[in-house]
This record gives sequence, C-alpha cells and structure tokens, in this order.
Amino acid sequence: MTRTSRTSALPLALTLLAATLVGSGCAITPKPLGSEEIRQAADADSARSKTETPALNGPLTLSEAIARGLKYNLDHRMRLMEQSYSLGQLDVARFDLLPRLTAGADYSSRDRFNVARAVDSVTGQPSLANPYISSDKSHTMTEFGLAWNVLDFGLSYYNAMQQANRVLIATERRRKATHQLIQTIRGTYWRALSAQKLRDEVRETLAEAEDALKKAEILEEERVKSPSEALRYQRALLENLRTLESIEQELSLARVELGGLLNLPAGESYTLVEPAGDLSLDPIKVPAERLEEVAIGNNADLREQHYNVRIAAAETRKSLLKLLPGVSFNYGYRGDTNSYLINNDWREGGVRVSWNLLNLLSAPAVKDLAEQGEQLSEFRRMAVQMAIVTQVHLALYQYEGARLQYLRADRIWGVDSRMYKLANVTAAAEKDGRLYQISSRTAAILSLLRRYQALSTMHAASGRLQTTLGLEPQVGSVNEMSLEALTRVIEQSLGDWQAFTLPAAPAAAPERATQ
Repeated sequence: MTRTSRTSALPLALTLLAATLVGSGCAITPKPLGSEEIRQAADADSARSKTETPALNGPLTLSEAIARGLKYNLDHRMRLMEQSYSLGQLDVARFDLLPRLTAGADYSSRDRFNVARAVDSVTGQPSLANPYISSDKSHTMTEFGLAWNVLDFGLSYYNAMQQANRVLIATERRRKATHQLIQTIRGTYWRALSAQKLRDEVRETLAEAEDALKKAEILEEERVKSPSEALRYQRALLENLRTLESIEQELSLARVELGGLLNLPAGESYTLVEPAGDLSLDPIKVPAERLEEVAIGNNADLREQHYNVRIAAAETRKSLLKLLPGVSFNYGYRGDTNSYLINNDWREGGVRVSWNLLNLLSAPAVKDLAEQGEQLSEFRRMAVQMAIVTQVHLALYQYEGARLQYLRADRIWGVDSRMYKLANVTAAAEKDGRLYQISSRTAAILSLLRRYQALSTMHAASGRLQTTLGLEPQVGSVNEMSLEALTRVIEQSLGDWQAFTLPAAPAAAPERATQ
C-alpha cells in the first residue's frame, strides 16, 4: 500500500470500529426472564436448600428446633452473610489507607512527523533555522510511581473507622434477628405441639359429630322428636362441628409455619417432643432496675444507635477535614522510547499543595450541619434508650399476664376434662346423652387448645423479654458448629433462661471488628 492509501485507510477503520461499538451499545434492550429460566432457577435453589439442610433423624425437641432454625433458616443465614459482607468491606477500606502505587504505559502514533518552527524570543520574528523534529512518529511512554495525598489519607482513615462501626451494626442486626427467630420458633413450636396432640382426637370427635348429625336428621324425618327439639339438637351438633373444624384448620397451619422456619421440605412429616416436667415458667423476681441495666447494656437496637453516634462523629471530622488544603507527594520513574530525547528514562518527584479558597465561605455552614447530624444521632440514641426502658416494663407485664393466663387455662382444661369423663359415664342414661358427650369432648379439646395457646403466648412473652434484654445463646460460629453441639448449647441456654440467670457483663464484640 502507498503512504496515501494508508493515511486514508486509518480514519476509515476507526470510523467502522466506532460505528460497530455504538451499534452494539444501542442493540442492548431489556430482556425479561422466561418461564423456563425462572423454573430452572427455582429448581436449583430448592435442590441447594435440600442439600444444605439435613433430614430429621428422629423426634424433634425444642432445643434442636431452635438450633436448626439458627443454622438453616434462610433469613438468619442472610443476616450472617450481611455481617460477613460488612467485614469484607472493612478489609477493602483498609487498603484505601495505603499510598497509590501506579504503573502505566502509553503508545502514541501519527502519520506525519511533529514538525515545529521557532520564533525569536527577542525580536519576535521567525527563526532563521529550519523547522525541527523533536519526536518520532511512534513511541511508547512508561511510568511507575508512588503518590500519597495527606487529605485522602485522612478521609480514608475516617471512612475505615465508619466501616468498622458498620460491621458492629451488622453484628447487632444479626443478634436482633437471632432473638426474633428464637422467639418465633418457641411460640410456633408449642402451637405445633398442640396440633400434634389434638389432631387424632379432633378427627375422632369430628367423625362422631358427623355420625350423630346424620342420625339426628333421620330422626327428624321419622318425626321421633318434635321438630323444634330436633332442630335444636342438630344446631348444637353443627356448632360443635364448626368449632372442631376451625380448631383443625388452626392446628394444621402451625406445623407448616414451623417447617418453614426450620427450612424443612414442605409436607415433611415430623414428630415433636413435649418437654418433661412442669410446663409453666416461674415468676420473675429480679428487680426491674436490674433488668433495665441489662437491657441498656445488651439490647441490639440501642447498641446499634451507639455505633451510629460514632459514625456521625467521624462524619463531622470528615466534613472539617475536607475544608483543609490538600498536600500530595509523588515520586516515580518515567521512560520514553522517543529517539530524539537525550535522556530516555528519568526519575522525578514533587510536592503539590492545593486549596479551594471558597471552602472558607462554606466552613461555618458545613461545621454547623455536621454538628447537627451528630446531635441528631445522640437524640436518636436517647429516644431508643427511653423506648427500651419502656419495653422492659411492658415485657414484664406481658410475661406475667401470659403466665397467669396459662395457669388459668390449665385449670379450665382440668375441669373440662373431668366433665368429659363424667359425660362418658352418664351418656347412656340420659336422653340426649350423646350430644352432651360430644359437646363435653369438644369443650375439653377446645380447653386443651387454649391451654397450649396460652402456653405458646407465655413462651413468646418470655422470648420477647429476652429479646428486649438482648440476651441470646453464647455460641461461636453457627456455620462451624455441628448441629448436635449447637443443640446442646441451646438446651443449656434455655435452662439458664428458665432459671433466669442474667449475665455478669454485656455481650462481647467480634474480635475482627474495631472501633
């Protein structure tokens, strides 16, 4: 090719390349997911969930249910991943404290020499010397250097401090999620246990009531009883049937909810174990002032606000730091393949000071705004602290009320059970003995259900108080602990909580996190 053809081909090639890139960018359009892609992703997620969750090997205790929830509940695992992600962000933020170590290369090419003329600096007339060339048509420049900006270092330092506190915030949010998960599992476990204990009896009673209703309809048709008496009899049976059916529906939901909390496959059959001994919890004899101290030292929401105050204080210092002049140092190696240079490689260093003088005008406003942000964080912390103190007293009242309701429901169930036994004895001798028997049995079932509901409410209130106080099982990494070891720790923790053993000191912060 001639020189002229090469010169004209270069712009044409660049034009074609630019047109191709622009056309490729414009060709990008929204592409919604298809049904097959969503189904494949759902199948993959379901298979992964089943693989990571071991099957039940026997009856499920309350301790193992909580341990499984902490280990395999997807929402809780998401909180653990958020905490790990925050730690990773802190590791990245630490690298911003280092100077910038840069390396680069630049290749330059042109079709003609860079020819220049000179002008006499005294007369202003064109120089009599011929135009000169100082650069090759093609040459490569390389650089390798170190640069450090004092202002950027200060900002990066405070950014790292803020990220360290965000790690602690993620830890507190994970703790709060742990509290809420344990509270939910405890309440749902007792409701599912009542479903297990009442399921067969409810179904038997439903069958008896259906059979009695059919016979009552036959008696009405045969006019064995007066119409009003027969209809009253049928209505009483239908009321019992409606009560039993609502009980059965409520019981079936509890087992599904518990399976979802433990990440068990939908529809999997499992057997729950009722804890031995007295199911009622003891009254709390610890003074409310002591509980307030524990909550102020351990509550996850309040501790999060303390870290937010730290972040706001660091933000104030960052705002003031940005008002200062920037000082940067650089030192590096440069190289150039230009054959017209006498020295093709050299080392250079320098110091640069820059300052936006308009910052002096905005300094008072920036300072006031930063201080207001810090004060706002402090007031939020104060508001949360007052709310936590209130929650402690509310949780105490709710717990004591739920405990008394359980004791009352337990006695009512005892009376209804004895009435049902009495109905079995007198059913044959009475005219409407079967209706009395079915009604008594329905009342006993309903009382037993309410007893377990009250028991569930009592344990939920106990868990709510535990959440408010910020107390959780002291375990290490749930991912590293085996399910058996975690179950033993949970069992010990439940025993300590039932005995209401308070910690001597607030929960420790993670080792990796710094202030």
